[in-house]
Amino acid sequence: MNSVAPLTKRASWRSLHDHFGKIQGQHLRELFAQDPSRGRTLGVEAVGIYLDYSKNRITQETLKHLFALAQESGPRSAIEAMFRGDAINITENRAVLHTALRASRDANVQVGGKNVVPDVYEVLDRMGDFCNRVRSGAWKGHTGKPIVNVVNIGIGGSDLGPVMAYEALKSYSDRSRKFIFVSNVDGTDFAEAVQGLDPAETLFIVASKTFTTQETMTNAQTARDWLLEGLGAGHEAVAKHFVAVSTNASKVSEFGIDTANMFGFWDWVGGRYSMDSAIGLSTMIAIGPENFLEMLAGFRAMDEHFRNAPWEKNIPVLMALLGIWYNNFFGSSSIAVLPYDQYLKRFPAYLQQLTMESNGKRVTLEGNLVDYDTGAMYWGEPGTNGQHSFYQLIHQGTRLIPCDFIAFCNTLNPLGRHHDLLMANVFAQSEALAFGKTIQEVRSEGTAEWLAPHREFDGNRPSNVLLLDRLTPPALGKLVALYEHIVFTQGVIWNLDSFDQWGVELGKVLAQRIVPELESPATPQLHHDSSTNALIERYRTARHRG
Repeated sequence: MNSVAPLTKRASWRSLHDHFGKIQGQHLRELFAQDPSRGRTLGVEAVGIYLDYSKNRITQETLKHLFALAQESGPRSAIEAMFRGDAINITENRAVLHTALRASRDANVQVGGKNVVPDVYEVLDRMGDFCNRVRSGAWKGHTGKPIVNVVNIGIGGSDLGPVMAYEALKSYSDRSRKFIFVSNVDGTDFAEAVQGLDPAETLFIVASKTFTTQETMTNAQTARDWLLEGLGAGHEAVAKHFVAVSTNASKVSEFGIDTANMFGFWDWVGGRYSMDSAIGLSTMIAIGPENFLEMLAGFRAMDEHFRNAPWEKNIPVLMALLGIWYNNFFGSSSIAVLPYDQYLKRFPAYLQQLTMESNGKRVTLEGNLVDYDTGAMYWGEPGTNGQHSFYQLIHQGTRLIPCDFIAFCNTLNPLGRHHDLLMANVFAQSEALAFGKTIQEVRSEGTAEWLAPHREFDGNRPSNVLLLDRLTPPALGKLVALYEHIVFTQGVIWNLDSFDQWGVELGKVLAQRIVPELESPATPQLHHDSSTNALIERYRTARHRG
């Protein structure tokens, strides 16, 4: 547990509070005017990522106070505790070792006195062998046909990571195959996913650590029925068309999957941190084992940077501290993540789970209610689409919404002027947010007085720009690890357990109670609140039940 003083009692926090009172009214126009070299000095480059954080409402004094907060809060010791395998997930008494999933083959990471890295590579090697058999056509379905369609069935971290990674790295994927992702228990998700697929050419990856997740197993059972009906085959066909990402061998075998085709992971891997584990099997089939290992190398590069770089050069720590500055002092409740690359269209959705499931907490490690805001809401869309949607609110709305722009100097699809136009919009949007357009500038253009207030932009809206060379497998690994470590750093400072997710449980438990009440042929005795009872009764009436 964190032994430092409660957050709002720390000297560095009080100093930040006093400093905020002095600086909150300063405009970015003033800050840039006072320091013409600011755009170069407030930038840092590491592991192939350049972070321009000059358009933040900070001074060197702000940074001094933020670094003092980091120092007083103990992230350095917490980082070491995570990397060495301490049980820092205290409510579940588990280590937190997603970093071991991408450690080098010769690394030594101990959990309970055992080096877990050989186990990681044993799974990676089996994954690679399996992927090569599928990709080469050596793996055949029940009728002898090779696999053309790969359907990943999972939910939460077993879906969001694989979907995001597949879309992000589609340029590197095997285009002779179709990759489909099913997560929602809504039957429409499955029905639409298998439209037009030939069961004889379809492989299902069922991703559930316990092999009991309700949504995943409901979809898996429907997939099994669809397959056997389509093939006109018996239960023996299942083993040729299903593999599992799980640790529950008995349930996997009971389902009909050969446990030789079960790829495991460990309780020290949280679901939302698992895309680089066996959960990434669909990603590996799509891009190939070599590219998957390159992605892991990108993760590892960011891990080493985070672990070793000083605070003032540490990109995850800098971004984490800036997030706390806006969340806890400016009262900003959300962060927009704006990737200017269409391949990253699912990246904001992936970050929603990573950030909000991790730090959406209201009690400290000691179980005390916090007296400060914790996790911000993350959201976004790829540029330039978002510019014609919600940017209006960011530019001229009443809420302060810090933005992370993510962009690449080189495109994977060079088509005429497209990339220059795209990048011009990245730079223009961050400039417009920072500096705006004064009422005097609007009037000088001859704008009618009644219209002028509508065309004024007050600016002073903060943003980071993350600039990389191109979207490669290593680059994706670096970006994901970057945000993982931002979450971790903020969790340490807020004194939270960033690795449990009890808030997910209650609704699931209640749903298990309600399911038989919906399905019962006889009218059930209902003991919910009056609203829930009425809704259940209305639903049953609409379905002509009792």
